Amino acid sequence: MFKLKNESFRHALMILGTNFISHHPATTSYPKIQIAAALMRALLPGKPQARLQAVCTAEWEGLRLVVWAYVSGKGLIVLGGPGRLIQTIYHEECDALIAVTIDEASGKIATASSNEIYVYRPYGREDSLLKVTTLPSKRFRADSVSKWSLQCNIQRSRQDPEDVTLSWGTDEELLVGSSSLRLFQTAAEETEIWHRALSKPVKIAKFSYDANLIASTGRYDRLIKLWRRQSFGADDTRFDFTYLPHPTAVTAIHWRRPHTRVQASDHVLYSICGDQKLRIWAAMDPHGVQGLQLWAEIDMQASVQPRQLNPEVQSRDRFAFVIDSQDFSHTTAAAVKRAANLRAANVGSLEQDALEHLAEVAKSSPEICVVLDRHGHMSAWGLENVGCKARKPTDIFNIAHVENFDLGFLDTAVSLEGNIQLLPFCWEQPDAPFILLAHHFDGRIEWLECRLEELFAPSPQQKRTRRKILWTGHDGPVKKIVRSASGKSIVSRTNDNEALIWTQGFGGSNLGLTRRSSMNCSEHIHRNWLLKEGDFVVNLHHASISLWDTRFSPAVHISSVPFEIEGHPICLVQLPEPRLDSRTIHIATISTEQKGIVWAISVHEDSLKETENPSPSVSSVKQFCTFELETNDKIAFMLPVDPAGSAVWISSSLDTFAKDIAISYSHDGRLRTWTAGLDLDESTVSWLVTSTVETGIDQPSLASASSIRKAALVDELKTGLTIWDMRSGQLEHSVQYGDLDMIRDLDWSSTPDDQALLAVGFPHKVVILAQMRYDYLSVGPAWAPIREIYIKESTPHPIGDSTWLGSGNLLIGAGNQLFVYDKSVDSSDDMISDLTVPVHKHGQMNLFDLVTFLNGPLPVFHPQFLSQCILAGKLAQVKRIIHGLYQSLKFFTDGDALDSFVSMSPEAFIAEAQKTFNNGTTESYTRYRSINEDLEPDFGDVTASLHDILSKVSIPQLSSQEQMHLAGMVECLSTVDKHQRSMDDNATRYLLFFRQHMIRKVQVRADGAGITYREIVWAFHSGSQDILVDLASQQFHGRMLWEDAKECGLFMWMTDVNALRVQFEIVARNEYSKTEEKNPIDCSLYYLALRKKNILVGLWRMAGWNREQGPTQRLLSNNFQEARWKTAALKNAYALLGKRRFEYAAAFFLLAGNLQDAVNVCLHQMRDLQLAVAVARVYEGDDGLVLRVLLEDKVLPQAAVEGNRWLATWAFWMLAKRDLALRALISPIHSLLDSSEPPRMQARSYLANDPALVVLYQQLRGKTLQTLKGASRIAGKDEWDFVMQNARLYDRMGCDLLALDLVRNWEFLLQPKEIPSPKEGRPDPRKMLRRRSGLVVDDMSSSKSPTGMKAGLGKPPAQKVFEEPETNSLLDNFGF
Repeated sequence: MFKLKNESFRHALMILGTNFISHHPATTSYPKIQIAAALMRALLPGKPQARLQAVCTAEWEGLRLVVWAYVSGKGLIVLGGPGRLIQTIYHEECDALIAVTIDEASGKIATASSNEIYVYRPYGREDSLLKVTTLPSKRFRADSVSKWSLQCNIQRSRQDPEDVTLSWGTDEELLVGSSSLRLFQTAAEETEIWHRALSKPVKIAKFSYDANLIASTGRYDRLIKLWRRQSFGADDTRFDFTYLPHPTAVTAIHWRRPHTRVQASDHVLYSICGDQKLRIWAAMDPHGVQGLQLWAEIDMQASVQPRQLNPEVQSRDRFAFVIDSQDFSHTTAAAVKRAANLRAANVGSLEQDALEHLAEVAKSSPEICVVLDRHGHMSAWGLENVGCKARKPTDIFNIAHVENFDLGFLDTAVSLEGNIQLLPFCWEQPDAPFILLAHHFDGRIEWLECRLEELFAPSPQQKRTRRKILWTGHDGPVKKIVRSASGKSIVSRTNDNEALIWTQGFGGSNLGLTRRSSMNCSEHIHRNWLLKEGDFVVNLHHASISLWDTRFSPAVHISSVPFEIEGHPICLVQLPEPRLDSRTIHIATISTEQKGIVWAISVHEDSLKETENPSPSVSSVKQFCTFELETNDKIAFMLPVDPAGSAVWISSSLDTFAKDIAISYSHDGRLRTWTAGLDLDESTVSWLVTSTVETGIDQPSLASASSIRKAALVDELKTGLTIWDMRSGQLEHSVQYGDLDMIRDLDWSSTPDDQALLAVGFPHKVVILAQMRYDYLSVGPAWAPIREIYIKESTPHPIGDSTWLGSGNLLIGAGNQLFVYDKSVDSSDDMISDLTVPVHKHGQMNLFDLVTFLNGPLPVFHPQFLSQCILAGKLAQVKRIIHGLYQSLKFFTDGDALDSFVSMSPEAFIAEAQKTFNNGTTESYTRYRSINEDLEPDFGDVTASLHDILSKVSIPQLSSQEQMHLAGMVECLSTVDKHQRSMDDNATRYLLFFRQHMIRKVQVRADGAGITYREIVWAFHSGSQDILVDLASQQFHGRMLWEDAKECGLFMWMTDVNALRVQFEIVARNEYSKTEEKNPIDCSLYYLALRKKNILVGLWRMAGWNREQGPTQRLLSNNFQEARWKTAALKNAYALLGKRRFEYAAAFFLLAGNLQDAVNVCLHQMRDLQLAVAVARVYEGDDGLVLRVLLEDKVLPQAAVEGNRWLATWAFWMLAKRDLALRALISPIHSLLDSSEPPRMQARSYLANDPALVVLYQQLRGKTLQTLKGASRIAGKDEWDFVMQNARLYDRMGCDLLALDLVRNWEFLLQPKEIPSPKEGRPDPRKMLRRRSGLVVDDMSSSKSPTGMKAGLGKPPAQKVFEEPETNSLLDNFGF
């Protein structure tokens, strides 16, 4: 039985093809669609069923859209052309779909499973969007295509066999054939209008185009039963039938497609049976009993006669399809017109004779029957006057007999898989090709294109068809996708242990992925690994490991090796090979108990499969060794690093510089990256932890690492994502998604210049995050989303897995479908428009190019580069850059190229920087005088002119926002230039960034958030504070309020306490007079902090309008040194706290003499640290106990928790612990404190490691003996790591020149050649300096108490009392 079934299919299989016509303009042969705001490069919609009705084509009238559907597994896929997915509908409640058909009139789709029929109707057809067939952008939108929704279900009888056939009639009638024929009316509700039981189930049942006839046949039946409708109507539908006999089993039937519905009454039926003959049945006698009579037959076996006598190129299998006369005539006319145009352009036509022959044939409008075999031999026959009673011998004539008609048959396909179904159709466009869909029963559908003049050309042709696209895939949901190291090959697998191996198409290929091999395992596949670019696959099972040769389809199983291991294996990792030319590959697995096994796999690419059972000695698997990972805590999970962007790595040594091969995480959130080294002689493997990061995330659920030492970690709820730099241990990104957005997958990729990309997978979308430049000035994000791919419009099935291909395209598996999204992005998209993309780059651009713009090197005139140069003390270079930019832009027009270095060579930048790198900063005012003062034109005029140019001209390398910031910086530089002779470097740094902050505040209308502690520290260590105070006061027009003082950090960086009190009193006066009514309450806290109660009493005396005047005056008139009045003041303070009048409550605490409570109110209730510090300093000075407690118990723990090194170094300096102030710039802050509170995740952020810290470190290191002492306690390796880390930070910021300048010019402290004995004590730290830039202040003797440090606490050297140094000290300072 089965043999007969297969033979009947193998003998002949004819497509019941429906030709359709598309009316798209000639400018767009195939419309493309943009799905999910991302370009879909390729689509693998799933594996089609090996059934006759698994695929159908139709033209839906009105929409002029080709609707193409096929059933794959439980899914119904509707497409509109190559790479154009319209909709996917899943049926989870059924086993599998087995048939599908489309009604061309109504657009309804009917599909069937083994127990139910589903009818879908289109919705949205009345919308105006559906009437638009061509968009100006030549791209179809997803919403311009209709969708289908379920209209009704039709239950099948339990007695029906599994097979079913479907066919649409007129007026939305649906014919269902199985053990009976049933006709349903589906216009409103499903109604059965006719039913006829059959003696045996039908295999095929087809309506004619006018629905007057039904042709049906059963399995292995040699009779076609022809049903003729006797009446129309739901109440009285009747059919009678006759037989069309055949000598053997009928395998295919096909109704001729009429030109129009009016001509549908001219019935012509084609049939094929097991004798390999095609028969044409026509109504030669309309009044006869038979209805249709045999008109002619074509012997397909005899029609294809290969010219070669070699049996290997001969085949007895025959396949056929019919080109309807209308399609043939139209396509031939288009070919003739195209040839005429070529001749007019003096381009010859190679097949002119064949084309003239086709034109002559097309005049009689024949039907074309094409017959071919497996080896590409083809014959074409013309059929004229079909249905004429008096048939002439010339009505059937040969058109062509040619070779090289390649349909992509697989040599290994056997039995049913070797069959093919052909569906021809044409586009009604002047330059459109002839199209043939080839449905291979091994699970492939090919979209083939050709020109008829090439297809039927008698001369030899290399290829007569071109593959436009290939559809295939899985028949079950994709569970996992694994890629090779290069990304050129991948393997995807399902829960049913079905695996497919794919290779990527490159160059001009539009195929995206090509199926290379398939693999079905009897054992559960736990992990996969690809070897030799997908030539071999290793499968890890629960108790064995197997090797497969995937160069052939299906894959060949080579060998399996059982194993025993403690725990469950959790990963499969390829180890680095010690020899490049080794043919042996070592694979390791690690279990949950941290035990492991290494296998040695020998693969030989030249060992082609010559037999069905290749010798295991050629390629084999054997156990190499066992090992155990030793860690302090248990590993929760371990997985290989994502190889995206990395080539094969050969390990020459086992150290932290080796390539990472795996990442692990523990239950308490400890991330480790691992590398391994093999000893082939000893048959051992050694593992090394290359980096460890304490993330503080408990019970992580997912992790992934890249080959460039970036790691992503997902929290327990699967809604929080963090990205870490494993090399420095820094947190680069943290984001919390919604409760419904659960993270399911993480995939890394990298650009050719090692810029990272991360794809974060959710159930129905993928968010792509790109690496951004570090921005410490604007505190910009280090990662940003640049694309969101939503697949819910394409498929309702959740995403199973995703991975990056080597070309930068993203592969997503959802259900049984694979989607390949192109790396092209639209920079005008809302998600990208907010990023710093240069203006001239808006539009379509490459994903890699976009990431380079977001994270690549900056031009020297970029505001971030200029800002970092100023922080590094390179004002001279900044001025040269400004002059160069002005000269470049004077005659600049749109479209001109702009040099990123503006005629300043990197060598000149480094050379000039080297001259001043180690000079003093706070003591030297002569550096600026070294700048050529005779520059022409004047720098002020240059900045004014450049500012005007920047407001009119768009710079190609900058975004609009960056150009606005550059204009603001130019204005700030002009202001700084006016005062540069009166200020030191630190004052210049503060003034420039303070002015820049004020300009940005006006531009973006920001809130009153002040400058950062970085600027405060620069001003704190400045010797030009008097000038800064005047300039800050001028910024607020001499009316500085507390909010203004807080915004500029005035009372944090002033070191002269007397001047501090003067400014505090000015703020008090301004607070009193800030309103017209002049309320004394507004200034009470300030005057009481200054201990000037009498002034406050006088102000209350003038506040007669205030109803609190009397009680307050009476209270203030008392002596608050007495206990009773202190108690009264405290009671009022607590009462005011209850009324949430916090500032006034703090004033009453001061009135009672309780400074500690007043400071606590400012800190906790008002959340104003600056006010708390200012009140403490003004009230009792810098050596007060309250200030010390505030700094030790509040400020330093806060700095440790937040990782704020600027705040920590300021606090330590205020506490006279200058050695710790220096060490806080390098060492973890919590290691310098006795606090047991762990640092927050914010303390691990990259923002805690500002590269400007290295400038401050260099400045403070040789300033005092205490700082030298602190520097001597820093290990040389720690300082080395600190410098290297800051160089990497500069590089990540896009400031490569500054990174080069840092590593080239940095000078380390001299280490003592001999370790001193305990009797000698510690060596003099001044001897560690390589050169002396000024006096080193001796602050060691006064470091025991804050009082002793008062005279030198951060004040400029000019205010110190001069003490004559000893002779030896003077000689040391002058280098003798």
